[in-house]
Amino acid sequence: MARRPLILITPAIERQGDEFRDLSISLSQAYQDAVIRAGGVPMILPATTWREVIAECVRRADGVLLTGGEDVHPALYRPELPRALERTVTVTPDGGARDLRELMLVAEVLRQRKPLLAICRGHQLLNVALGGTLIVDIRTELPRARNHRRPDRRFDIVHDARLTPGSLLAKITGTQTLGVNSTHHQAVGRVAPPLRVTGQSDDGVVEAMELKPETARWLPFLLSVQFHPERLAERHPEHRAIFEAFARACARNQNRNL
Repeated sequence: MARRPLILITPAIERQGDEFRDLSISLSQAYQDAVIRAGGVPMILPATTWREVIAECVRRADGVLLTGGEDVHPALYRPELPRALERTVTVTPDGGARDLRELMLVAEVLRQRKPLLAICRGHQLLNVALGGTLIVDIRTELPRARNHRRPDRRFDIVHDARLTPGSLLAKITGTQTLGVNSTHHQAVGRVAPPLRVTGQSDDGVVEAMELKPETARWLPFLLSVQFHPERLAERHPEHRAIFEAFARACARNQNRNL
């Protein structure tokens, strides 16, 4: 009997945890539940910037999931910000260690050619890691855009995303109009050269990205989404299908890890 694929998941960082009130890692249970329901086994990435440890975690895993959280530090893609924009940014409380760790993680995923699913902050971090930029604050920089910051409805469909016909996400979900939730105030700006947009909201905000045909050989699976399918997977089959497709790709990758 084939073993369940092992999926490495990035945690968020909390300024103080329950134990001793020190810097701690945190992960929404929704991610691990979605991975387990899809047939995978979740494994949390340790909070380290030791490259050898990160590389070993990726080597042992069959796939990697980049999760949501605080904003990516603007120094990585836009070093000089107007004061009004700077005030909108909330970065990780670990001095940028999470950003560095996840940039190293993306590099290892590419080097070792592991399946990758990126969600929300992960979607934005991936774009920055591959040479793209971010919209620092949608309300400020895209004043005509809809309100994408709806944490009060994080388990609900908030708006539609138009999917590119024939794209990976359209094939997985079986639709070209996908209802999504929306809990972010930043978005993809200039798309990184290796990526292409395969999902957008009606105001033009990038909701999904995949590798371009000429870079598709880089990874056996790459899907990057701005929304949170893990919070919709239990009630919406099309969002559950995202994790199932990812888990299947990770299972196919197992032979390469033997």
